[in-house]
Amino acid sequence: MQIKRVVVTGLGALTPIGNNIQEYWSGLVNGVSGAAPITYFDATKFKTRFACELKNFNVTDFIDRKEARKMDRFSQYAMVATDEAIADSGLNSEDHNPDRIGVIWGSGIGGLETFQNEVLNFAAGDGSPRFNPFFIPKMIADIAPGQISIKHGFRGPNFATVSACASSSNAIIDSLNYIRLGQADAIVTGGSEAAVTIAGMGGFNAMHALSTRNDSPETASRPFDKDREGFVLGEGAGALILEEYEHAKARGAKIYAEVIGGGMSSDAHHITAPHPEGLGAKNVMLNCLRDAGIKPEDVDAINMHGTSTPLGDIAESKAILDVFGNHAYNININSTKSMTGHLLGAAGAIEAIASILAINNSEVPPTINHFTDDDQIDNKLNFTFNKAQKREVNIAISNTFGFGGHNACVALKKID
Repeated sequence: MQIKRVVVTGLGALTPIGNNIQEYWSGLVNGVSGAAPITYFDATKFKTRFACELKNFNVTDFIDRKEARKMDRFSQYAMVATDEAIADSGLNSEDHNPDRIGVIWGSGIGGLETFQNEVLNFAAGDGSPRFNPFFIPKMIADIAPGQISIKHGFRGPNFATVSACASSSNAIIDSLNYIRLGQADAIVTGGSEAAVTIAGMGGFNAMHALSTRNDSPETASRPFDKDREGFVLGEGAGALILEEYEHAKARGAKIYAEVIGGGMSSDAHHITAPHPEGLGAKNVMLNCLRDAGIKPEDVDAINMHGTSTPLGDIAESKAILDVFGNHAYNININSTKSMTGHLLGAAGAIEAIASILAINNSEVPPTINHFTDDDQIDNKLNFTFNKAQKREVNIAISNTFGFGGHNACVALKKID
């Protein structure tokens, strides 16, 4: 069987630093922080009282109020981002075979707010089992790709990927492989998350995973900085239209980049901590390079997982040196989580989009909030600290690592 080429023909983004692709890219290259005090609920008694929420977003500007009430926020975000990507691509079920267009979507948690609110309402009641009839359909992680396919009439492969913070990278890789193998002509892919909730903030605080820099939220996400002390929770969605190259070319589609490979691995080490030597991170990048058929010296940029946690940043930096050797010093490395916060299951999608935009604009967004070097990290690496850098980017890779030891890496290439 001939392996088919796969390209990106549409993009959509809903992020804490921009509610569409243009705004998102502007926020990235200008080093904008999306962190601010929480507005969704009273966080006064929480250890962490800030997050990267969406700004100036009203779902009824995009979705009918009655329909929006049937969806958790993670599904609403998915619908908004995919609408932008689908419109951008020009793909539709009227002009193209809907049986050959699929939806593969990632979310690490799914409808957390829905679950939380239904339980709170039950606990506050008289013990009678009065639950919203949409409770289960709103909560389940696979409802987002279901909703997308129902709206747009896409009848190809349709499912959700769940691998914590690697979820949407896994969705992209699955989409790549379905198209490569001729199982679909195009797939709507990406991920969404809406975990800035009472339960989400409380749960991550209990794990001591979040920054508690309440006096300076905008500088709290500081990957690779000596004084980093946890990640900042974010929310939103990223959507990509992946399409078979000849199919895209035949319809005259705009092509952003080629998806040339994907790698996966497991740390098999700990439920939340990375392997201390970055073994899983090393393996996933090697697997990705092998799958893409490229050498380490072919890579120009890496959007790191880079969460701003004490252990994770060290392990990933070690892994990059192990994989790329001396060439590591020629690569622009960055962590866009310094601006967007950590979107959990949606992280891989918005970060793959950032890599695609870096390829298209010949500019690598910065890792903001670097103040002090960490002597446990090789600071001769170019982390693109504090200011975007212009450079030609022909090949970029994007790393995502999830609780449970799940690792995924996607390779993207400027189209020939």
